[in-house]
Amino acid sequence: MVARIAAQAARAAQSRRAAIPPDRGGPAAPHASAAVLTGSVRLHLTMDLPYPTDVARVCERIQQDVAERVAQLTGLRVGEVLLTVRPLVTAANTSRRRVR
Repeated sequence: MVARIAAQAARAAQSRRAAIPPDRGGPAAPHASAAVLTGSVRLHLTMDLPYPTDVARVCERIQQDVAERVAQLTGLRVGEVLLTVRPLVTAANTSRRRVR
């Protein structure tokens, strides 16, 4: 249940912080796993991010957003949010060529 909440929070944060639309036509939905132990949780998220982007800044903000949302909805203390970025996603229109 905690992992499902974290995945939904990650999808919302991904959309807000990385400008990735939350529709099904975009990149794969974030994946989340959670390890709960005595009122605390460790989260591991895996998600796509667009290219170009400031990966470090966006990841930090997503981690904060997810930690806050999971804590708010579950009442658990979030001890750690580990975020793995899958290969960066380029813009949908990659067929444009340079004009010479």
